[in-house]
Amino acid sequence: MTAPLLSIRDLVVNFHDDVSPRTLIDHVSVDLAEGEILGLVGESGSGKSLLCRAVMGLLPSTKLSIDEGSVELSGRDLVKASSAEMLAVRGREIGMIFQNPSSHLDPVMKIGQQIAEGIRFHQGATASEAREAAIAMLAQVGFPDPKRQFNNYPHEFSGGMRQRAMIAAALSCRPKILIADEPTTALDVTIQAQILELILDLRERLGLSVIMITHDLGIVAQTCDRIAVMRHGRLVEQGEKRQILAAPKHDYTQMLIGSHPSLPAEEMTTPAAEEMTNCHKTKPLLEIDDLHVRFDVGGSFFNGGSKVVHAVKGVSLQVMPGNTIGIVGESGSGKSTLARAILGLTPLSSGHVTFDGVDLAQQPRQAVAKLRRETAMVFQDPLNALNPRMTVGETLGEVLRFHGTPSADIPGRINELLDLVHLGREFADRRPRSMSGGQCQRVGIARALAVNPRLIIADECVAALDVTIQKQIVDLFAELKERMNLTLLFIAHDLAIVRNLCERVVVMYHGEVVEEGRSADVFARPQKAYTAALIHAVPDIDPDKKLLAPKIAAPTAA
Repeated sequence: MTAPLLSIRDLVVNFHDDVSPRTLIDHVSVDLAEGEILGLVGESGSGKSLLCRAVMGLLPSTKLSIDEGSVELSGRDLVKASSAEMLAVRGREIGMIFQNPSSHLDPVMKIGQQIAEGIRFHQGATASEAREAAIAMLAQVGFPDPKRQFNNYPHEFSGGMRQRAMIAAALSCRPKILIADEPTTALDVTIQAQILELILDLRERLGLSVIMITHDLGIVAQTCDRIAVMRHGRLVEQGEKRQILAAPKHDYTQMLIGSHPSLPAEEMTTPAAEEMTNCHKTKPLLEIDDLHVRFDVGGSFFNGGSKVVHAVKGVSLQVMPGNTIGIVGESGSGKSTLARAILGLTPLSSGHVTFDGVDLAQQPRQAVAKLRRETAMVFQDPLNALNPRMTVGETLGEVLRFHGTPSADIPGRINELLDLVHLGREFADRRPRSMSGGQCQRVGIARALAVNPRLIIADECVAALDVTIQKQIVDLFAELKERMNLTLLFIAHDLAIVRNLCERVVVMYHGEVVEEGRSADVFARPQKAYTAALIHAVPDIDPDKKLLAPKIAAPTAA
């Protein structure tokens, strides 16, 4: 048996404060073979990223230290290496890419120069040699015009192209190992599939070894050879991916697999709640008729004035009371703009939005007042959506007072709201910084429920959460919908969640609705190639289902 390329043995990382050391990585042992992709999975706080930062010698605090164990790379113990030796290892032998490329690319430095900089430092290349090598690397990771794009800045690219640029920078010095820390979490499902396919292709062409840090077992099933599962700083299970996915031994691994929102293999035959509602001839709660939203984009003296961006183009939609409708599409498809227009937060250019019989275009004052009283929104980033200076009780109390709840009734109502979202009543005294992302999102839902809404719009509200927390929030929405007869518009790029939660689905592309219908029908028999491409790009937990990174073409009119 050949020796592993990277061998981590009994690694211990402690946090040293004024009281006593606290163990964050607890005697972890794991190997990475040459040309292997290892999936490192677990929830936030499990120690995945910290373990890899320890391998790189990049612990994020001076209070953290490696106190036991070894990290052997090609026979050398990196734990004992000097700072100068580690400087040579980082980039030349181990490269790393991160979840958010915008935070790790220099915004005032051209993309090509950022790649060439590492080539010059590690390979001693001249400026012209580094430029040629950087252009070649941009071509390798899929830039269509690398010579021209060498001179572009990060803000001129989409999120997917920025992630490709970061991969190019990490691979520019031909490292043996690439550490990918949640590289696709913030990306659309189609772009995610393209990045994963790129990593697989680079592994084949360059003989790269990869550590893939993720909480998405679908990604692991589609890309990795082996899986290592971490929890609370410990390695609870590891093995070949098919063995782990088919017969997990640890309870925690079983829970992770059970929480993954896979697409159903067959069409559901139970009648949709929407169809039963229609049997009673109920009027729509929300009607959207030929809605257009346009924005003027500032021009300059040189380009002859402003341009108009059509964010929403002729959208028509009916939402019946008690429906759960998923709105899906890539970034820039107009999903969030549509949501803001429905709530009166973005001006309508033309068309109509009618909520419970009141037309936002014709009766703006009455409609906005009604929307404020009877609708609410849950946002993508649960922490930033809450005031960090206010306790949970103060946040909920502020909404209740604004909507006329008597002061004497507010404490009891706060307790009721916390009970509804399954948070202990002691959370009324806590602030956002002392809570997890899932707990903050539950507070965001409680705040939305404080107005006794008839309609809730959830805008990518689980995108930033771990898969187990995602499942808890989705289950909470399903429970609240049944208990309170809520109507829900659920905006997401995770089609598996939409398929499991929503009775109907609306597919948007460049501001237009290209397909809509019952979720079971649309997912089983998509009528548009664009919809089919979105569905096929969802990573499946079945390791034998091939990863498909489609080339999205503009769909024909619906």
